[in-house]
This record gives sequence, structure tokens and C-alpha cells, in this order.
Amino acid sequence: MRGAASALFGRRARLRWVHLVLGGALLMPYMLVAAVAVGPLFPGEPLLFGSVPFLFACFAVAVPLAALTAAAFPLARPLAVGLVRALCGVQGEVAGEGLAEGAARSWSARGRASAWFALHLGVGAVLSGAMLATPPFAVVLVVLPLFPALRDSRLSIPQLLVDSWGLALAPVAGLALLLALAGYAAGAAAVLARCAPRLLGPTPADRLAAAEARAADLAVRNRLARELHDSVGHALSAVTLQAGAARRVLDSDPDFVREALAAIEDTTRRTVGELDAVLGLLRTGDDAAAAPAPTLADDLDGLLSRTRAAGLTVAAEVDGDLAALPALVGREGYRIVQEGLSNALRYANGAPVRLQLAVTDEELTLVLTNPVPSDTAPSDTAPRTGGGRGLRGIEERAGLLGGTAHAGAADGVWTLHVRLPVEARS
Repeated sequence: MRGAASALFGRRARLRWVHLVLGGALLMPYMLVAAVAVGPLFPGEPLLFGSVPFLFACFAVAVPLAALTAAAFPLARPLAVGLVRALCGVQGEVAGEGLAEGAARSWSARGRASAWFALHLGVGAVLSGAMLATPPFAVVLVVLPLFPALRDSRLSIPQLLVDSWGLALAPVAGLALLLALAGYAAGAAAVLARCAPRLLGPTPADRLAAAEARAADLAVRNRLARELHDSVGHALSAVTLQAGAARRVLDSDPDFVREALAAIEDTTRRTVGELDAVLGLLRTGDDAAAAPAPTLADDLDGLLSRTRAAGLTVAAEVDGDLAALPALVGREGYRIVQEGLSNALRYANGAPVRLQLAVTDEELTLVLTNPVPSDTAPSDTAPRTGGGRGLRGIEERAGLLGGTAHAGAADGVWTLHVRLPVEARS
């Protein structure tokens, strides 16, 4: 009993009732236009509240007219979706995946939205009309036994209800009419809620657009992850080595400690700037305020100096003009060198590193080598991924620019070889 009462008069039922009444109200302007259109076929009929055939004729013209209006305006769908989510509770029932986002992009989507619009307005108009007639008549039936004057009035009360048994059952009939009205409202609202995902749900074009948006968002996230891994990871590796070395000679070599602390200060200050540049990608319209991303032409010397200050011996050879590289190639090349040196800091165990950069009109070639430490186990000669992120990030960066990246150990030498086309997708 409680469940039936909730289905007929609960909060959701009341909200859905409002939704239907709004549909009836939205149909009224179309009914007025339809009354003007069909008026010549019914001479003498008033514009409103005419005969039943006149009202049905207006209804038959108004509903298709409303559907055509919805098909002509793509924004009809998001408006309908907003009402359905707010008043029908459909979003919770279908886990947020049953209703489309945004304006209708195709005629198929517009056609489905117009069908929904016609269904909503038509069913809502029937309920609104019933609400105008049924409650007053039901109230008259309920009080009919108490007011004898109503039996002889001009309310067209059926004779069956005026007789003795009919008079006793009149209140029951009145309450039954009210329950029938509530049942119609609940049933019609439930049908609309079930039809909403089919008529207002995403089309294949909507799903494709949503997938493209998710892919773009994932690409941005991956880019941020690579930038944070390469910049912050390198800085932490260098700072860790410098701090460890300074701690070991704290009492015996204060000059070295001062140099190490200065290097740590410089590394952390620069890393904060790079972090600001990375986080600038998250700020809408704030790119100008973010620090510029480092490039090979402008920042390679500083990167090498900080790496050497961390205790790694690095010999660098540059063949060609790094300043001639496109901005995107220069930025990605810097991050690749940074990650390669960071890997060497973590895994080379102090072995000397050789960096070779060659710039031609066609491509940038980057080769970073270091001897594999003698105490490295055979299993350690497999590609070092730094937890699966470092070399994978290098491969992703190279792949996005149309280049290649290979890393591995051979003949006791670890080699990272990267090729980036100068005419990359920049």
C-alpha cells in the first residue's frame, strides 16, 4: 500500500506530474495557432473551449506543428534533456549514459528529439485537460449526498448516480476518478521516462564526439604526466645524489657541501619554473603567464651543468645548429635528453655518459651511451623503464613527432638512440 501511494503521490511522482503539466502548457501556443487554422471548418466555434470535435481537430494540428518546431531548432534537445533530468529522474536510472549532451548534430537526432517533444506535449496536454475537468467533477460526486440541490442542477449528473444506490456510491466514484487521474499521470510519466533514453539518447555521432573529447582529454593528461615525470623526476634524482654526497663529506669537505647546496638550490628553483610551465597547460587562457618550456637551444647547457653537479660525468657533442630546430622538436628533444640523463643518474652507477646530438635539414638524431656497470646483473641489461614510465615516455614523445626511439644494452654499452624528423607534426 505504501509503495502504491509513493508511486502515485511521492516526490518523484509529483515532479513528473509537473513535467507533464509543463508539456501541456507548452502546447497551448500551438493550440491557439491550430484554432486559427481549423476555425473556418467549425463556423461559430469560440477560439478556446469550443466543442469536443473542434478541440480534437486543434490537437491533431498542434502536436505535429510542435514536432516540426523541435526539428527545426537543434537546441530543443538540450532543453528537453534538462527538463527530463531535473523532473523525471532519468539520469539516475540509466547511470548518466541514457541522455545525450548538447544540441542535436544530425537530422536523425533532430527527428528523435521532435518525436519526444510531440509525445511530451501531447501526453501533457491530455493530462492538463483532464486536470481541468476531473477534479471539479470528482468533488461534486463526493459531496453529492450532502447537497440535495446539486442533484437537480444543470451539471449533467448521470441519473444512475442520483438514484438511491448510485447516490451512496457517488463519493466512491469521485475518489475513483481522482485515483484514475493520478494513475494516468504516474503511468504516462513512467512511459515517458522509459522512452527518454531512446528518443533523447546519444546517436552514433554523439558517441563519436564524446569519444574524441575523451581522447583529447586523455592526450592532455598523458602529456602532463610525461612533462611532470621528466622535469620533476630528473630534478629529484639530481637533488638526491647531491644531498647524499654532501651528507657524506659534511665534516671533511665544507666547500663541496656549499657547492652541492648551491646546485640543489639552482635545480629546485629551475624545477619550480618548469613545474609552473607544465601546470600552465591546465590554466585556461593563462598560457602567457606560464613560464616558457625549456628547449635544447636555450637550456641544454644548464641541464648538463646540473647533471654534472650531481656527480655524473657527461661528454656532449653537438653537430649542427640547435636553434634551427622547430620549437616543438626543441622542447621534446630537451625532455628526451633530460629523461636519458635522469636514467643514467639512477642506473649508471657513476659510469661516464656520452651525449651526441646531430641536426640536419631532415632530422635531429640523439644518441646517449654509457658503459653498463660491471656489477649489473644480466637481467638488469633489459630496457630500464624507471617503473614503466621513463623510456615509455621517450617512445611516446618520439612517436607523436613521427620519429623513433630505441634503447638497450649491447656489448657492455647501454645506448639510447632517438630520431626526430625536423619537419615533425608541429
